[in-house]
Amino acid sequence: MYHYNDFDTQAVRDRVDQFRAQVDRRISGALTEDEFKPLRLMNGLYLQLHAYMLRVAIPYGTLNGRQMRQLAMIGDRWDRGYGHFTTRQNIQFNWPKLKDVPDMLDALADVGMHAIQTSGNTIRNVTSDQFAGAAADELMDPRPVAELLRQWSTDHPEFQYLPRKFKIAVTGSPNDRAVTKAHDIGLRMVEQDGATGVEVIIGGGLGRTPMIGQVVRDFLALEDLLPYVEAIVSVYNQLGRRDNKYKARIKITVHENGLDTMRDLIEARFAEIKPGFTGIDQDVLADITAQFAAPTWVTSDTAAFDAAYATNPVFRSWCDTNLTDHKNPDYAIVTVSVKKHGAVPGDATGDQMRALADIAEDFAHDELRISHSQNVVLPHVPKAHLFKVWQALRDADLATANIGLVSDIIACPGMDYCALATARSIPVAQQISSRFEDLKAEHDIGPLQIKISGCINACGHHHVAHIGILGLDRAGVESYQITLGGDATESAAIGQRAGPGFSADEIVPAIERLVMGFLDLKETPDEDFLTAYRRLGAKPFQDLLYPKDRTAA
Repeated sequence: MYHYNDFDTQAVRDRVDQFRAQVDRRISGALTEDEFKPLRLMNGLYLQLHAYMLRVAIPYGTLNGRQMRQLAMIGDRWDRGYGHFTTRQNIQFNWPKLKDVPDMLDALADVGMHAIQTSGNTIRNVTSDQFAGAAADELMDPRPVAELLRQWSTDHPEFQYLPRKFKIAVTGSPNDRAVTKAHDIGLRMVEQDGATGVEVIIGGGLGRTPMIGQVVRDFLALEDLLPYVEAIVSVYNQLGRRDNKYKARIKITVHENGLDTMRDLIEARFAEIKPGFTGIDQDVLADITAQFAAPTWVTSDTAAFDAAYATNPVFRSWCDTNLTDHKNPDYAIVTVSVKKHGAVPGDATGDQMRALADIAEDFAHDELRISHSQNVVLPHVPKAHLFKVWQALRDADLATANIGLVSDIIACPGMDYCALATARSIPVAQQISSRFEDLKAEHDIGPLQIKISGCINACGHHHVAHIGILGLDRAGVESYQITLGGDATESAAIGQRAGPGFSADEIVPAIERLVMGFLDLKETPDEDFLTAYRRLGAKPFQDLLYPKDRTAA
């Protein structure tokens, strides 16, 4: 993984010192809140419903045990003993005191971390496939490209005041685990005539106007990637609307101008600036790539794993749901569920983060990932260590076997924390998770993605869920809309609204009717929810949600 050089280290320290002075001025009253707001947003500090919130960047979701242990310390010392992993592979601390934030940033800098550009109208944390560098289906590790983009975009003088926030995702696999089509720019590694390049997607995004991104370049040579991305952002910076923040994202720019016009403008800008890229970016990329070399693989006897899998049904269930094939057949990718039944999705205590750090250092080449689904990944675990890893996770209350199942819910903080939210998300997620645990039906149901947002901003990605839930305020009363058929993969699709909304008391029974009724609609035992929805259409599922004896909300 990438390690900060002297320039990186000094730049982050200087930024912390600068922000410390700004915080002092705010506390003294020399700065008003309106004057302070743009300064704090540039450093990842939000003012939420009840307190400040600090969003910490975990670039492309990669960190090591020392960094995870430091996050645990920060949560224990300056928050309430936990952190919240987000859909952008970041971590948020929800209860810091303003006076403590510079010390938190200093502590982050001690381990090569920061909160720069995790908010504001700039290029946010570049995200990637959580299995990058490990996945069996990968064409190329996308993280060196993501790191190059991070370095290029950080404090870029032209792109600090874009019309709106800007998000980039990169994947190296044909199986898209980075939701590239729901980003302002999505980059997918592809092969053409024996060469690996990039498919470039623009104009994706969720929120109040959800749109699937469109391909603006089928194949782009890797050496052209940085000038081409700069051309895209430069064109958007000129054309993007600043008169209406709800129409300021690049998805609206593409929609209003048309993909062909955008492509022509981007290509013209690309031709103009490409000569200025003299190859230095490729030298930097080569240096970065060298830091992402694979670990030194170990070969060891898997007899203990094989025996435990054959004789321990609890361990076997965990393996069947939480393991993914690794490019090295002697290894597995472990996804650690931070979604224990009834728990807050994405919340990890300080003790749990320390346990994860220990496990990574002892058994997994000292590497962890944060996934966009708010879980933690151990990307490189020798199969011989899997039983010990499972035991250690069980001791830390992190061995829930539910990855990809109905209780593996993505949820935004909702009205429990967020000043923008119009309904609660967390309690609904907890209740759904607990209900299906009581029914013991998750494994019969099979793969199913439920995602919940507490407002139209869609931070819970409900638009691209198999079952999406959107919480709204209807005359002071919480109402929950359901969407069906969304997809966050390479076949991305926006879910369609099923019908009238449900009250807070109705939403969990409605989801239960829908999901348990799906079991009777399956064509085969292995058919998943999304496949059945695409085969049958919306009507059978709407009938489950809205029985004739139900009064519409």
